[in-house]
Amino acid sequence: MTASEILARHALSVEWDMLSAPARAAACTFLLDSLGVGIAGSRAAFADDVAAAAQGWTGAGTAPVLGRAALVGAPQAAFINAYQIHAQEFDCVHEGAVVHPLATILSALMADTARQPSAVSGGDFGAALVAGVDIAATLGLAAKTPLKFFRPATAGIFGCVAALARLRRLDLATTVSAFGHALAFASGTMQAHVEGKPGLPLQIAHAAQASLMALDLAIAGLPGTTGSIDGPFGYLSLFETASDLSPLLADLGRVWRITEVSHKPFPTGRAAHGAIVATQTLMRDHGVTPANLDSLTYTAPPLIHRLVGRRLPAYPGAMTANYARLCFAWLGAVVLTRGTVGLADFSAGRLTDPTLHSLGGRIQVLVDSNPDPAAFVPAVAEAVLTDGRVVQVRIDSQLGSPATPLSRDQHLRKFRACLEFAGATALADPLIQAIDRVHEQEDMAALLRRAAGLAG
Repeated sequence: MTASEILARHALSVEWDMLSAPARAAACTFLLDSLGVGIAGSRAAFADDVAAAAQGWTGAGTAPVLGRAALVGAPQAAFINAYQIHAQEFDCVHEGAVVHPLATILSALMADTARQPSAVSGGDFGAALVAGVDIAATLGLAAKTPLKFFRPATAGIFGCVAALARLRRLDLATTVSAFGHALAFASGTMQAHVEGKPGLPLQIAHAAQASLMALDLAIAGLPGTTGSIDGPFGYLSLFETASDLSPLLADLGRVWRITEVSHKPFPTGRAAHGAIVATQTLMRDHGVTPANLDSLTYTAPPLIHRLVGRRLPAYPGAMTANYARLCFAWLGAVVLTRGTVGLADFSAGRLTDPTLHSLGGRIQVLVDSNPDPAAFVPAVAEAVLTDGRVVQVRIDSQLGSPATPLSRDQHLRKFRACLEFAGATALADPLIQAIDRVHEQEDMAALLRRAAGLAG
């Protein structure tokens, strides 16, 4: 069989009851987390502009938009929700795959669930979600070289198609064709990352939306390419410089990739999280302050420097929120001045604060010799103080990762903070209770409408 057939066969086989207890728990945790992040994302930079543009596209109003109490066409809803989930860099991530799986997959599933003629059960929705994460993460893990394209979008669209096919219980041939159409639609450039532009969440939005089109074309009977993954011009050849998929295919059904997904405790690039925690530790354990800091360096694997090692712009007014979320020099300054980084830290006044820019000039990310292109740790933060002392903190795992998971209390505090940011605190308790027992839900479309602030 081709790789697309193996991946499709696995996705179609997933049932809620076959999942391990940790996989079911992780599915509930990250479903709730992503809904909260998406609701908060309704207040993100450019979110209103994206929603206005997308609502101008054709389509009947059937699918809910998180945080907006609005129904729009399914493709538009997938686009807007995916943008909102990723727009503030607060959504969960599979570190090894360098993929944000739920931003795309959840948004596509929400949109397709809304257009089903009969009710979708929570068990089927959860199984589809897990199946999609398996496929997106597997493709990301297959890469053996650094990011060349924006993998959350390029691998993400295949995860979406897998999830949608499982939700619809398609046959194998139709699912393989949908993968083929997904290859034709797959795109995502790292140039937006380099420039700090909102192209990253827009690319995730496009992947979620395009997956619905790939699905519909396959269901309509249009044959797609069968070598979409491992063909000479398939996904791995086009989007990755070097890859090894075979051992990962053997893990399908044995390792549930949802259990490897990491929380984001801070609304920043994941690569900055170890450095943020290290800075907090330097402050707590060694008394580091803005007043006594001469310099701060975070020496980490190459991926960290590539993702968050950018320097501050010479002109503070030129820095966008997108750039700042991926700039540890600025994020470290925020932590040093108030102890953490939150959703409210990316306002225009904060982004141009000369105190933060001056302090950020003393902070940099350095590259170590780690050969792993996807490694986030180990890393070392070193502060040189004005009295001559040199203090260090080592980071061996990132807060929110499976090795250092958030507690349930931390998880729920983040969720409540997201809803508070969006002015939707009344939704918190009902959603927590419903998602905790998602497998008992009889009508996910109704639940997701309530999550968007609409009547069931």
